[in-house]
Amino acid sequence: MAIRMALGASPGDLLKLVIGKMMLIVLVGLALGGCAALALTRVLASLLYDTSPTDRMTWVVAGALLATVALLACYFPARRATRLDPVVALRSE
Repeated sequence: MAIRMALGASPGDLLKLVIGKMMLIVLVGLALGGCAALALTRVLASLLYDTSPTDRMTWVVAGALLATVALLACYFPARRATRLDPVVALRSE
C-alpha cells in the first residue's frame, strides 16, 4: 500500500481497493457457506427451534450481519493504513 501511495494513489483509491478485494472474499465465503448450510439442512433442523432451516429472513439477516462485521473488520485497518506517510512505511520495511 505504501508503494501505491508513493506512486500517487489517493487514500480513497486505496480504501476502495482494500475493501473491494476483502468484500469479494467475504461474498464468496458467504455463498460457499450458504451452499454448505443448504446441503446440511437436515442437521440444522435438529438444532433450530420454531424456525425452519430454510427460513429466508434468518438467512438474509445472518448473511447481512456477517457481511457488516467483515466490512468493519477490513475498513478500520485500511483507513488507518491510508493515514500513514508512505516514506516512513517504506523505510520501516
